[in-house]
Amino acid sequence: MPHETPLIATLVGAFVLAFVFGALAQRLRLSPLVGYLLAGVMVGPFTPGFVADPHMALELAEIGVILLMFGVGLHFSLSDLLSVRAIAIPGAMAQIAVATLMGMGLAWAMGWGVGAGLVFGIALSVASTVVLLRALQERRMIESEQGRIAVGWLIVEDLAMVLALVLLPAFSGALGGQAVTTPTAEWLGGDDVWLTLAFTLAKVAGFVVLMLVVGRRVIPGVMHWVAHIGSRELFRLAVLAIALGVAYGSAKLFGVSFALGAFFAGMVLSESPLSHRAAEETLPLRDAFAVLFFVSVGMLVDPSIVIKSPLPLLATVLIVLIGKSLAAFLIVRAFGFGNLTALTISASLAQIGEFSFILVALGLELRLLPQEGRDLILAAAILSILINPFFFLILDRYRTRAAVAMAAAPAGKPEPAPPAPSLPLTTLKAHTVLVGYGRVGRLVAEGLKAAGWPFLVIEDQDDRVEELRGLGIETIDANAAAAQTIEAANLAGARRLILAIPDGFEASRLLRKARQANPAIEIVARAHSDAEVEHLRQSGANFIIMGEREVARGMLVHVLGRNAAIPAAHATPVAAAPAMPAPSAGEAPVSQPHAEGSEAPAAAPEALAETAGAPQKEIG
Repeated sequence: MPHETPLIATLVGAFVLAFVFGALAQRLRLSPLVGYLLAGVMVGPFTPGFVADPHMALELAEIGVILLMFGVGLHFSLSDLLSVRAIAIPGAMAQIAVATLMGMGLAWAMGWGVGAGLVFGIALSVASTVVLLRALQERRMIESEQGRIAVGWLIVEDLAMVLALVLLPAFSGALGGQAVTTPTAEWLGGDDVWLTLAFTLAKVAGFVVLMLVVGRRVIPGVMHWVAHIGSRELFRLAVLAIALGVAYGSAKLFGVSFALGAFFAGMVLSESPLSHRAAEETLPLRDAFAVLFFVSVGMLVDPSIVIKSPLPLLATVLIVLIGKSLAAFLIVRAFGFGNLTALTISASLAQIGEFSFILVALGLELRLLPQEGRDLILAAAILSILINPFFFLILDRYRTRAAVAMAAAPAGKPEPAPPAPSLPLTTLKAHTVLVGYGRVGRLVAEGLKAAGWPFLVIEDQDDRVEELRGLGIETIDANAAAAQTIEAANLAGARRLILAIPDGFEASRLLRKARQANPAIEIVARAHSDAEVEHLRQSGANFIIMGEREVARGMLVHVLGRNAAIPAAHATPVAAAPAMPAPSAGEAPVSQPHAEGSEAPAAAPEALAETAGAPQKEIG
């Protein structure tokens, strides 16, 4: 066995120090990301002691980016992407342009050339995939409106950077750098820039068409075939092979990034019922390699830049944290979105990451960017990643206060709404209105339909609306909080409202309007945290299901019996719940729902209880 093992040394050094400093950061009530970045600085070439291989660390970190984007694609659909195109495409392009101009202005002030300023500005304009998605996942916001816009914005930035990486070598000579002949131009037999651009756009379009036409049939089919084999090991291997294989193949054959290829692979697999299982199988590796990403960022930073160029560094960080965020805020507001959405996008983009490093490396190779530019960008990256969690903490407090203020405000004149096409009015009365047809909403709808209860669904995702109408379920395709939607759903004459959307804070606007339209309506909502439970209670919900609490209750029901109660130390006081029908032979026990601060509603339909309690089929 050889004693020189740079791969093992890099992995061991990165994971051990990331664990040590991450645990210390957690102990000091800081984000573990702070510890991961500090671990990277400690194993980097600019500090004494052990030095890991930075190139190998970056390649390993790229695996984390691939798995993370694949996981996001599994919770995303083409309709989700298309639903935000009106804001994501122009918004991202405008934000990139504004941030690039600010970077070029700073470069001009430091005496750099146009080419250096262009590379510097573009590098500051793009956000980190890993940092953004990690923040959204921690808050369960990927499936919310704000999350969809942020991810769509990210995809547009990714595509824009693909074009930038292709065009920079073609324009290098004109911008004052090293003149080179790009592989595409050489293959085409010329050096025409527009020909190169057209060929690049054609390759990207070809990749998208291939994934949406061929991939949507082949990838889910392969996963179903592997699932029927019955081997958990082969299923896990198939998931990794598809994620890594499509990402690598798309980069080599079509010139797109690893991240974009992995995202499309996950998105086409999301249409399969196995997508949830696939997400679980990639979770451990995704988290481990995501840690390597932050370690690799820390390894690139030269701490001495703080002493060498303090003012340029401060200006660079301000462009990333303030300038770019302010531009994004104004752009989102200009498109008619509210402060909450604008602030969410602003906080999401207040950092830079992996694409910035790729642009820096290319700029140095083309002799466009000076060494000081690289150091400033890398230092700004680590500082912005360190500071970005505080932006989200401020955003979380703003969301909570805004929701509480809205719930506490006296009922007055309804907010003016933009004109919208008229919606057909339902003929249902004393019915149930279900908002959201995701994983939870689908189960609720199946139970209500099987029980024969009159209900309708409000959903604005095209693929879900098409599925609902194919099942013969009355559906309103519109924004649930719009005044016309409330009127079309006859909330004033409804018996109950079930909010199955994943974000409890996002549901506040609709909840308050529903209570105004029908003070006697029973409102059932879901929550993921104590803060959401408290907010929903204050907003007028009289029956709240907290997912984690239901899991705990189900476990206690199984262990202690059907009358088990959650210990007070782990849950807030709840009202007594009605007894559920006894499960049939061979069926997993069903936990009884419980209300938050209200009387329990009528017993749930037996069909719904059976749907919720059916054991999940496992692979292997």
